Amino acid sequence: MYDLPPEFHFELLDWKAKGNSVWPDLTAGVPHYPGGLNLQHSIEYWLTLDLLASEVPEIPRASSAIRVHNSSEADVIFVPFFSSLSYNRYSKVNPHQKKSKNRMLQEKLVKFVISQKEWKRSGGRDHVVLAHHPNSMLFARMKLWSAMFILSDFGRYPPTIANVDKDVIAPYKHIIKRYTDDSSNFNSRPTLLYFQGAIYRKDGGFARQELFYLLKDEKDVHFQFGSVQKDGINKASRGMHSSKFCLNIAGDTPSSNRLFDAIASHRVPIIIGDDIELPYEDVLDYSRFCVFVRTSMLSKEVENFFEFQYPSKQGDAIQMIWKAISRKVPAIRMKINKARRYARSPIRDDRG
Repeated sequence: MYDLPPEFHFELLDWKAKGNSVWPDLTAGVPHYPGGLNLQHSIEYWLTLDLLASEVPEIPRASSAIRVHNSSEADVIFVPFFSSLSYNRYSKVNPHQKKSKNRMLQEKLVKFVISQKEWKRSGGRDHVVLAHHPNSMLFARMKLWSAMFILSDFGRYPPTIANVDKDVIAPYKHIIKRYTDDSSNFNSRPTLLYFQGAIYRKDGGFARQELFYLLKDEKDVHFQFGSVQKDGINKASRGMHSSKFCLNIAGDTPSSNRLFDAIASHRVPIIIGDDIELPYEDVLDYSRFCVFVRTSMLSKEVENFFEFQYPSKQGDAIQMIWKAISRKVPAIRMKINKARRYARSPIRDDRG
C-alpha cells in the first residue's frame, strides 16, 4: 500500500496527522466515517483500515490480506484514495477556484501513481484503485484504466475502461440496521412487497416509475417515496423487517444499496435490471436467494399488456384478452363434446 499523504484519505474525514505520521494510530481509536448515504460507498475506508490493522498484532482480524513494505513481495499494490468521500464532499467548485478539490486530488493522484516504479514495472495492472461511487474518479479513471478498479457496477464506464475481466464489484455497505434478533418467518411478515426511495430517477430509473403506478394501490404492497431525512433510515429498517419481498430496482445506475439492505433484513430481494453486476458472483449463486426480472420484460413486453385503446393494437389489453379467450376454446370444445357422448338417441337396429 502506498503511503499517500493524508489529504488523500483520513484527512478527508477531518483527521489531523501528528508529526510526520501518515496514518492514524489504530490503537488509540479509528477516525469516524460520516453516516447517512455516505456510508453506502465507504469501501475505501474499510479496506484501508483492514490493511493498516494487519500491522497491529493487538487487533484481532481475519487475514485474507496483509500489508507488506517490499513491493516485490506484494501480489497487488493498493492505492488508498478515499475517492467516494472526495466526490461526496469536495466535487463542487467554489467561487474562488478554477477546479474542485476533488478534481485537484485526482490529478495529483495520477501524477504520483504513474511516476512510481511499481506502476512502470507492471503498467499498473497489479494496482488496486477504489472508485465505488459511480461518479468518483471521473478524471483519474481514464488515466489509470489498466488498474483493477473496485466498483459498485459498470453503469457509467465504457468496457475499455472497466469490465468484469479485470475489475471487482464490491457490495454497498447496507444502510438499514442489521436484523440481529429475527424471530419471524415468511408467513408472519405482514407486507408482501416493499420499496421506499426516490420514484423518479434518470438513466435506468424509468422502471421505478412504471412499477410505482402499477403497484402503489395494491394491497399488502408498500411502494412510497422516501429518503434518509427525518428518521428515514429507521422507518426503512422497520418496513423491510416486516416484509416478505424487497424490490431492488435500477435507478441512476444499475446497482442499488437496497439489495444489501434486503439481505441484511433477511428478506427476498427482487432484482429488476438488465445490466447489473453482483459481488462475488464467481462463488455465490444469487438465484438461490433472489428473484431476477429483466427491465426489458417490464418495459417492452408487459407494459403494453395493460393498455386499453381504440383502435386496438397488437399486444395491447384488448388483444391479450381475446387471446386469453381463444386459449380457453379447446378446453370448452372438449367439455362440450364429452357432454354430447350419450346425449343423442341411440342408433336404431333395423335388422329385425
